[in-house]
Amino acid sequence: MATRVDDDRSVGQLLGDVTRELQALVRKELELARAETKEELQRAGAAGKRFGVAGLAGSLAVVMLSFAAAWALTAVMPTGWAFFAVGVVLGLVAAAMSLQGRRRLREFHPVPQETAETLKEDVQWLKSRKS
Repeated sequence: MATRVDDDRSVGQLLGDVTRELQALVRKELELARAETKEELQRAGAAGKRFGVAGLAGSLAVVMLSFAAAWALTAVMPTGWAFFAVGVVLGLVAAAMSLQGRRRLREFHPVPQETAETLKEDVQWLKSRKS
């Protein structure tokens, strides 16, 4: 926003104009950021829905393939033992995935450490300025 500066305006008036224009600029930037964030969250939500459908389809595929494997094993062993063997294999896979997930979850830190440190430094700096 270009404004014409008159010779008869005081420094206070000029500073007031600059402050108002900066406030308007910050408001517009926040509105833009809010709109962009909303759009990105909508995209993420759509992707999440697709992951949910994929997870459901994958689960159904595992069930069907498990039945097919157990049924195929009935050619060489009794039916009960065939289904038991397939169940044991799936249980071992689930246990291994659970342990890996738990290990990775322990490595997860929800608070960004660098940001927290920077904020602490900012607070200390502000306290030192007050003194």
